Amino acid sequence: MARTIKKLPMLPAERALKVISGRWKAVILYYLFDGPCRLSALKALMPGITQKVLIEQLREMEEHGLVGREIFAEVPARVEYCATALGLSLEPILLALCQWGQHHADELNERERLADCIIKPRQVAEASAN
Repeated sequence: MARTIKKLPMLPAERALKVISGRWKAVILYYLFDGPCRLSALKALMPGITQKVLIEQLREMEEHGLVGREIFAEVPARVEYCATALGLSLEPILLALCQWGQHHADELNERERLADCIIKPRQVAEASAN
């Protein structure tokens, strides 16, 4: 883990952005917020990503402590990815970014170009508890 820490910026906001930056990291985390997922299932959820890029993004997030990987001793071997506690702590932040993105599109009259932010039942329950 020390190797990763040396590569990350010293400013906290810059560090946070570096860890979650990339076209696919937020999307991958979004799907892992629901629970463990196999590589093939993640790939099916994101048809626009190549398997090479998906694996690279998962490895980077694993290196930064956002994603865990479990290898099951089966034949053939089964691998599942899940959001760690640290990764799950990004859920409200990513939802806020999604909502800000919608606001930004509204301000620039580009709302029709966006997909909706999907608030899952668990997020609604947690939000109302806070």
